[in-house]
Amino acid sequence: MAGFVQLLRGNRNYRRAWTGQVVSEVGDHFNNIAVFSLALQATGSGMVVTGVMLARAIPAVLAGPLAGVLLDRMDRRRIMVLSDLVRAVVALGFILTLGRSDTWLLYLLSGLLMFASPFFTSGRAAILPAIASKEELHTANSLTQTTQWTTLTIGTFLGGASVMHFGYRWAFLFNALSFVVSACCVARLRVPGGFRVQRTDLSEDKVVRPWHEYREGLRYMRATPLILGIALINVGWATGGGAGQILFSLFGELVFKRGPAGIGIIWGCAGIGLLFGGAIGHWLGRRASFAQYKWTISICYVIHGGAYVVFSQMQNFGAALFFIGLSRAAVAVSSVLNFTQLLRTVADEYRGRVFSTIESMTWSVMMLSMMGAGVASTSWSPRTIGACAGLLSSTTAIFWGWANLAGRLPAPLAAGVEPEEVEVHGDPLV
Repeated sequence: MAGFVQLLRGNRNYRRAWTGQVVSEVGDHFNNIAVFSLALQATGSGMVVTGVMLARAIPAVLAGPLAGVLLDRMDRRRIMVLSDLVRAVVALGFILTLGRSDTWLLYLLSGLLMFASPFFTSGRAAILPAIASKEELHTANSLTQTTQWTTLTIGTFLGGASVMHFGYRWAFLFNALSFVVSACCVARLRVPGGFRVQRTDLSEDKVVRPWHEYREGLRYMRATPLILGIALINVGWATGGGAGQILFSLFGELVFKRGPAGIGIIWGCAGIGLLFGGAIGHWLGRRASFAQYKWTISICYVIHGGAYVVFSQMQNFGAALFFIGLSRAAVAVSSVLNFTQLLRTVADEYRGRVFSTIESMTWSVMMLSMMGAGVASTSWSPRTIGACAGLLSSTTAIFWGWANLAGRLPAPLAAGVEPEEVEVHGDPLV
């Protein structure tokens, strides 16, 4: 904790970025709770939640390659500011969905909101080494991800309570304002060399045909087994994780019959689990060897999937909350350790493409998982779908364990950050 306080006091750039993160992410969760609850109230069908999630997933997948190329080619700070401003306008548009019996506008606005998101989220990951010194980098990573999970916890609890007491309009207004605050904070970031990557490989051919540049990023990932492995375990998690995003709403509204507040409580307890897992990952990241790190990842996914299966079968709401927290804690430990490895390994000129590609791959598989869960919800109970989702996510442990035993995950060379120059932190994500 002392390191976090010191970082915020001593690093003005990081303090500004962190302030914007807190406000905008709380606003995001207000929007999520409001949209899912509004959709369920309008139709009473789990399929509409699937529709909203797919409307978000497809644009995120399509935007990923473009976002990666632009972030590695242009000023990353300006792209992030533009993303925030576009999302502020779209967030205001959700007010137009109130009082309507149809849901097509929810789909459209959700898609627009998510299309703009990868330009910001991948950009934030890419600029972190620019606004934090080598000595601060892992502490900054730790605080960024811990904050992300703290805002998940606070935002979902407050979002559910706000919708119950003040209505949907307030949630949408707050979300729009949060993006404006974030844009102002990011616009004030300053570093001597700027936020545009200095590249010598950007030939005229690549400028004209950016797809070739994106393919170069894919080749870079394939040539580094650890980066590819981390990308693939995100895909493995998404096979069940996509269904999980829908099931949180279904369990809150339909299984436990607790309305928007129930959705918020489930998401909030998931956030608490992420915070505990983040703390454990932080501790492990400072002590575990590379070999121990790899075994920890397999163990985490066994715990995650198993706990999610148990959550899906609990009749008692309190017990269900405990196991969803345990499931998310295991995911957090993995995420903490993996993100630290990516920050150490990925070269600056590829960061935009690597982070956006991993995000797009994850969303692509989540989209299929959501579709499967939506279709299944017409015939199967949420509890049965939840058990299947947990088992699917656990398969990640099998893939990673096989790759580790087969020697396919060698330690890569650090790019830009020397391991002996920094304290090693595992830190919270999502």
